[in-house]
Amino acid sequence: MMRFELYTGESDDRAIYITGNFNSWNPKDYSYRLNQTDVNNYFIDIEDLLLPDEIEYKFTKGGWENVELDKHGNITPNKKIAKSAGKVSDIVEKWRFNWGPFKDEYFPIVEIISERFYIPQLDRYRKVWALLPYDYYVSNKSYPVLYLQDAQNLFNEGSGYGNWEIDKKLSILAEYGRGDVIVIAIEHGSEERIKEYIFDNDNVANGSEGKKYIRFIADTLKPFVDENYRTKKDRENTGIGGSSLGALISIYSGFLYPEVYSKLLIFSPSLWVEPNNNFPMMNFRVPYKMKIYLYGGGQEGSKMVKRIRIFEEYLKRWEKKNLFDFEFKTSVNPEGTHNEFYWSQEFPRAIEWLYYNNTENPVEVKPQQKSIKN
Repeated sequence: MMRFELYTGESDDRAIYITGNFNSWNPKDYSYRLNQTDVNNYFIDIEDLLLPDEIEYKFTKGGWENVELDKHGNITPNKKIAKSAGKVSDIVEKWRFNWGPFKDEYFPIVEIISERFYIPQLDRYRKVWALLPYDYYVSNKSYPVLYLQDAQNLFNEGSGYGNWEIDKKLSILAEYGRGDVIVIAIEHGSEERIKEYIFDNDNVANGSEGKKYIRFIADTLKPFVDENYRTKKDRENTGIGGSSLGALISIYSGFLYPEVYSKLLIFSPSLWVEPNNNFPMMNFRVPYKMKIYLYGGGQEGSKMVKRIRIFEEYLKRWEKKNLFDFEFKTSVNPEGTHNEFYWSQEFPRAIEWLYYNNTENPVEVKPQQKSIKN
């Protein structure tokens, strides 16, 4: 039996878990929840059979967004101990909360591409933003791009519902060496939003305009971005995404423009609009590879997770027909409701999986050692 003891000066009501190379780095594994002896002290006893000879581990409060930090708020390296030690005592000074604290020197550079970007397909104008990596203007690198819907809900003050805080989340990704992505954020059209995000369903939106909207992003906005920013223009480095109806129109974008996009970030999609998954598909001689990150919350209504699971089954069917070569990852938060707070928590995980081609968690990456502001 191996005993892990923990002292932490920062106490709150969140449970503490141990995670490591013995449980696939699952940050909220109920089998590895620590026992509390008093307000500051915890322990767990783990059977030797469950542990490798050389143990790597960390402590979390239920997720990588709530992982341990040192006293300065910095990333801690993985802890290491030989199983033969039989017992180890650790101290954790601080804990993340929803990925914070965030460091100013890693914040993205936020630019307004245009207050009134013309959409010729719809003969109207829209505000469009670019969030550039913090070191964009002192590097000569080219970057992959993610196009996101509903910019009003993504950063700054956000909407009345809150926001994803993607500027903060991009700063934490940059601190972990995972921030080399340009995000293009397109504001929704207020009263036109539902029409623009519904592809072709006049029962939901009379005069639906989704066909024209996805053409705008692929045929007008992307060429402009590629001409004016140092982007990696190929499909392997281009993604699109959103939440709710913004996620739904992003599914259409990916399925109808697979030569443009290879990555879809799909949060809480409004699949009720297409309950039979009648998404139009393009037939190609060689199926396109497509990465899809699916997220849904268990408290979003009885059918959200069920519809996501059914959509997964359709993805597998389409794959068998050689329409696409899908790689998809589904994340379900049993406590998640249909709002920006939970999409905010999921955003860094989705970026890492979509753009960094691994399942390694950010906390396992060594922090950046220098800041361009130093």
